[in-house]
Amino acid sequence: MSKSNLKHLETVKANIDKTDALSQEEKSDSFKRIEEWYAEDKAWESLMVELSEISPKVKAFLADLGLI
Repeated sequence: MSKSNLKHLETVKANIDKTDALSQEEKSDSFKRIEEWYAEDKAWESLMVELSEISPKVKAFLADLGLI
């Protein structure tokens, strides 16, 4: 995850936590979904790193696709 995306994610989480517009259940559900998204994003990033280590050709291919 990029640092800017992580910063945005932390801002969203902080504002969800502070708001009175959401119930505790809604806040909890929001946090769970954010954490799931973060875990999936991290997994994708890890996969791209692992794939890019296989060969310079794979790394170039992933870069051409804009994935790394």
